[in-house]
This record gives sequence, structure tokens and C-alpha cells, in this order.
Amino acid sequence: MNTSVWRIGQTLNSVQSTFVGLLRIWSIPLVLLLSLASGYTTYYGLSYFITDWIALIITVAVQSVIVICSLELAGCHWRANRVRFLTVGVTLAVALLVSVSFSYFKFYELSQQDNTLLARYRALDQNLNDYLDRVNKLKSALMAHQQKRAEAAAKEATQAYLGTLQGIRDESRKRVGKGPMWSHYNELQRAEENRLRQMETSFGELDQRITAARDTMQKFSSDLKNPALYAELMEQVRQVQSKADNLASVHGATPVLAPPWGSHAEFVRGITPSFAMWEDLSLFALACAAMVDFFTLVLSYRLEFSAPGPLTEEEKVLAFHGLREFSQFAINDNDELEFVFEKSELERAKRYPDWNRMFAVAFLLNRGFLRKVSERSVEFAPNLYPIVAECMRKELPQAGSAFHDGNVRQFVERKAHERRV
Repeated sequence: MNTSVWRIGQTLNSVQSTFVGLLRIWSIPLVLLLSLASGYTTYYGLSYFITDWIALIITVAVQSVIVICSLELAGCHWRANRVRFLTVGVTLAVALLVSVSFSYFKFYELSQQDNTLLARYRALDQNLNDYLDRVNKLKSALMAHQQKRAEAAAKEATQAYLGTLQGIRDESRKRVGKGPMWSHYNELQRAEENRLRQMETSFGELDQRITAARDTMQKFSSDLKNPALYAELMEQVRQVQSKADNLASVHGATPVLAPPWGSHAEFVRGITPSFAMWEDLSLFALACAAMVDFFTLVLSYRLEFSAPGPLTEEEKVLAFHGLREFSQFAINDNDELEFVFEKSELERAKRYPDWNRMFAVAFLLNRGFLRKVSERSVEFAPNLYPIVAECMRKELPQAGSAFHDGNVRQFVERKAHERRV
């Protein structure tokens, strides 16, 4: 029964250690992929301000500095070397500032793409409406002018019939009837009325084209990325412009100046990065730009700081023999085994050499199997109990003297069994 339980514990410990090791290995490609993603966005922003190859070199340098400084920051301690810690921290902050600042341009473009497209549509709609309104005003002015000419011609023809037209000879004045004078002014009246009817017909065609352009503009509003609809709209606008210019030239009026419309490729073109983007700050784009570098920083930091991997058999024996030299063990508030790693007063008096056990503590702290509780004590991590229990099982004859206390051995075995269950 005991043998099978120990084998189950060994299996669980092996699975746990393997899983932790795989996580540590998987962190490496994750860091590389995040650096690649952040590098792409940084390069995208830099390439708009400096030469491409210089932007590429700076991008590679910035991403390398972020990863290297994250690893260095995890390996150095504030109290040990403050100058080095500050230097690494400032360098990392500068690299992050450069990366986030230029990555912001790419995320700003992505986040504001729909808003930019909508703003361009509104500008296009406003320009088109203004142009069509000016065409309608020109049409109304020409129609009103021709209407006045037709009315004036009709009035003159009536006066010529009644003989009251100004400027005629005295012998023809007050002579009522259809004479040569009336025939002349009657022809002028008919000519003006024919011109008015022709103008009404032409303006009717222009109104149809204006209505078609407005309808197509309405359809285009629901599918702004459709180049066929945009081409149809531009064709109808050109027809309106051609018809309006032709009517203006025929009637001696000034043509309506149309604004530049541009192509559909220009309409859907992305935003050109500029520092003006910071004036219209997008918190979402800034958060996305910072998020990528934040994950890169955290993964690189944790990869160096506390990523416990599996121990070899020799390392397990080394750790076990180092731990068994300590004697001041206790169970803390976390229900974990805690011990003091500093020398006791008696050991200092006897000048007891503690190189082996202190190395074991530092080794297990570095590998994540021990956790620092205070300046003088550490506690077992959950993945250390099965290792100690396995070593104790292999040295059952010496188990009693290994920890100087049988209760401690029973506690370790119980904790190992709880972790397996």
C-alpha cells in the first residue's frame, strides 16, 4: 500500500514538474511572438518619420532592449546595486516609451478607421449637396431670367397690337390690329416662349440626373467600401456637371465650379501617422499599444524571476541534504513549513560552517521551490513537499536524524500526500 502511494506521489510530482517546465519553455516563443507584434507596430509608426532601414534597425534595438532589460531587472536587486537597478529601469522605461509611442499610430489608425471613413463620407455628402444646391440656384436664376424675357416679349407684342408700343412712329400709334409691327414682335414672343419650353425640358433632364445622384449617394452611405457604387456615383455627378456647364454656356452664365471628388482608393485610404494624433488622444489605441509591451515585459520578467523548472535527481539530493542541516522548523499561518536559515547564537559561537545549507536555500529560492517570508526565514513551496518526501523515503533509516524531529517528518509526509490528493 505504501509503495503504491509513493509511486503515485512520484508520478504526480513528475507531471507537475513537467507541466511547469513546459510552461517555462512556452514562455520563450510567447515573448518572441509578442516582440514581433510590438516590433511590427513600432516599425509601422517609425517608417512614416524616418527612412525604412533606419526604422527597422531602431525597432530591433528597442524590442531587444525591452526583453534584455526585463531579464536584467528580474536578476538584479535594489539593495545590492542601486545604480545598476536604476540604469536598467531607466533604459527599460525609455525603450517602452519609444515602442508604445510609435505603436500608438498603428492602433490609432485601426481604431479610428470607421470614424475616419464616416467623416470622409460626411465631407463628400456635404460637398455634393453644396454643389447640387448651387446648380439648382443657377437653374432657378436662368429659368427666372428667361421667364422675364418671355413675359417682356409678350407685353411688347400686346403693345404692338394695340399701337401703344413706345418708340413707334406717330402715324402707327393708336392703330389697333395685326400689322407688320405686331408680326415682328409676335415672332420675338414665340421665340422666347420656345426657348423657355426648351429650357424647361433641359432642366427636367438635369433634375432627373440630380435625383439619381442623390439616390446613389444614399445607397453608398450603407456600403462605403463598395468601389462600384462610388464609381456609379461619380459618373452621375459628372453627368450633372456636364449638363449644368452646357446649360450655363448656352445661356451665357458662369458655370458652377465643382469640387475635386477623388477616387475610391483615396476615399478609403488609411490615416497617415502624424503627431497630430496625440491631440485627439484615443485611450483605447493607447491601451492596446501598451498592452503588447506590458505582456512582453511581464513574461520576460517572470521567465527570469520565478519560473521553477524540474529538478534533476542530483539537484533533489543536494537540496534535501542542505535542508536537513536546519533545525528551527515551524508551521506558519499559511499551513506551510517555515524555517530560519540564519545561524543560531550557538552556531555562531561554535563558528558553524553553513555554506552547504545556505547554498541549498539560495538554489531553491532561485528555482522557485522556496518562498521568502522575512529577512531571516523562508517557507516551503507546494512543489517542494513531494521532492522532500521522496528523498526521505529513500533514506528511511536516517529519516529520524535528518530533521532532528519525527513530527516534522510526519508533517512533510502528510503535506506531500495532501498535494498528491
